[in-house]
Amino acid sequence: MSQPLSHHLLTMAYQNAWANHRLGNAWAQLDAEALAAPRVSFFPSIRLTLNHILTCDWFYVDALERELRGDEPHPDCYVFFERDEPFTEASALREEQAHVDRRLIAYCEQLRDADLGRIVTIARETPQHDSRLRMLSHLFEHQIHHRGQVHAMLSATSVKPPQLDEFFCAGESGLRAQDFAELGWTEELIWGR
Repeated sequence: MSQPLSHHLLTMAYQNAWANHRLGNAWAQLDAEALAAPRVSFFPSIRLTLNHILTCDWFYVDALERELRGDEPHPDCYVFFERDEPFTEASALREEQAHVDRRLIAYCEQLRDADLGRIVTIARETPQHDSRLRMLSHLFEHQIHHRGQVHAMLSATSVKPPQLDEFFCAGESGLRAQDFAELGWTEELIWGR
């Protein structure tokens, strides 16, 4: 039986939160100096890259939630980017990422296929208008892209980068079981019966 596209977006929101959790279990083993150390990547440290993921998540999730409520876009389009690193302390950064991940899951839980074409306004200097489907697709791709950079930067540390591609295949459920237990999730919660 095929699932609606909206259910796939919900599984992507769960996959995103799971990957952030799993990657967080790895990078949280680093000390503050290693997190801030200069590295080769678009953002030149693990901590800067993690903060970029977070601020962009705030920006896009805020736009999606505002559209859902019927609110106007945030009047200051760059309020989420006032500081390159809103968090320098690892546990606070990880906690806030988990919070915005839960907001994205909650948003995707209410989605229905018939509503995926609704327009979301992104408050930029020149406002951007795009469908919920395209906005979510962009957000997931952005997260995957920058998580990959963190994953690669971990390779130059004492911490082994974790496997991040064991989410969708049913036969790999055992590989994510511990993470799911830590997150309070079950396979049925995400995939249904």
